[in-house]
Amino acid sequence: MEFLMVAPVASAIFLLTVLTSVWAFYNDNAYSNMILHPYSVSRGQRVYTVITSGLIHNDWMHLFFNMLSYYFFAFRLETYLGHWQFGLLYLVSLILSDLPTVYKHKNDDWYHSLGASGAVSAVIFSFILFNPIDKMYIMPIPFGIPAVLFGVLYLVYCNYASKYSRDNINHDAHLFGALSGLLITIALNPHIVNLFILQVTGGVQSLIH
Repeated sequence: MEFLMVAPVASAIFLLTVLTSVWAFYNDNAYSNMILHPYSVSRGQRVYTVITSGLIHNDWMHLFFNMLSYYFFAFRLETYLGHWQFGLLYLVSLILSDLPTVYKHKNDDWYHSLGASGAVSAVIFSFILFNPIDKMYIMPIPFGIPAVLFGVLYLVYCNYASKYSRDNINHDAHLFGALSGLLITIALNPHIVNLFILQVTGGVQSLIH
């Protein structure tokens, strides 16, 4: 109940994503109508799927990991950004994270993509701007690393995986979602750049001394 009071937009997005994903698990027609198909979108068809594809997931594990990451960062982030800015960041980054995929696979009739990963990446990277020296964890590393370092490693990995990985993960959405989160947050809150620099330099100085 506290989440609904403090972060109503993040709560609504969380609930909507879970309910829509579960519905699509058991409704093939909904699943096929909501999934992103770059070939169609690039030809002006089913353009709405740049949004709806972020509300469904491939399976329970896909949904669990995306919503777990969302849970750790989204509710706190809404208290930093405010309600309308958080909603705007999530929606715009959801769209922007899909556009490179649409362009990259515009001639691949076989290719489809789905999941909230792009928008969740945006949420995480917006959070990093506010808390760059908070500890974050990467399995199987048994200790936390500064959020800013996590961010750098994440971007490097996503860029590499986008070019060379042969798995079924849309690494482009992760990469461009993260970049969208940074750019949108800075555009809405230009002062965050100075705060970010002050926190990082302060953290470095504390390590040195």
